[in-house]
Amino acid sequence: MLRTLVLTALLLAAPAFAQAPADPARLAAATRIAAKLLPDGSYREMMRGSMDQIMNSITDQMMSMPLKDLVGMAGVDQAKLPAMGPGTIRQLMAILDPAFEQRNKIMSTVMMGEMTEIMTAMEPDMRAGMAEAYARRFDAAQLGEIERFFQGPTGAAFAAQSMQVYTDPAVMTRMQAMMPKLMQAMPTIMKKVATATAGLPAPRKPADLSKAEKAKLEALIVAGPTV
Repeated sequence: MLRTLVLTALLLAAPAFAQAPADPARLAAATRIAAKLLPDGSYREMMRGSMDQIMNSITDQMMSMPLKDLVGMAGVDQAKLPAMGPGTIRQLMAILDPAFEQRNKIMSTVMMGEMTEIMTAMEPDMRAGMAEAYARRFDAAQLGEIERFFQGPTGAAFAAQSMQVYTDPAVMTRMQAMMPKLMQAMPTIMKKVATATAGLPAPRKPADLSKAEKAKLEALIVAGPTV
């Protein structure tokens, strides 16, 4: 589950925006460019090997994190943290679920395989989206220059590797280095979040709800009788 959460966090979904149709001529050129940048099988190649390696590394870092740091990320008063022992998440899970790491790895392998199939099936839509984006961001002359560059040997090589470069070990190593820094910064981030939301009313508990609100809540989560 831990690996799954990390992977889900890395795959961020962008909000949908309504946009005017792209110019047909520019869209045609941009479509050819997108096909060079995201050829068939790109996502399968990206997900194979390198992505799995970085997931293993990130998960290992998180499993080795002291529980004290994890609790600190949740916003617990720092003054109470020294009283906590040096135990790590891995040590905790070894007691609660001796098969946790093996189970987690199997889950990740299955989910990685399924996500690879889904992402591969989405490649045509992604190419279409890239084409629309390029058609809006570059004019006809610029698109022509880009396309001519991609038609040459150097441009073709660049286009073919433009997506794969993000799974290169040199890039992945830097991404892995971000995790400890993020974890270290999380308590400060959570304090800032608490300060920024201090003026909002506290979330209500079920006991705080009126009878009408409880009925409305129940209607949302409890299925009614089938007809």
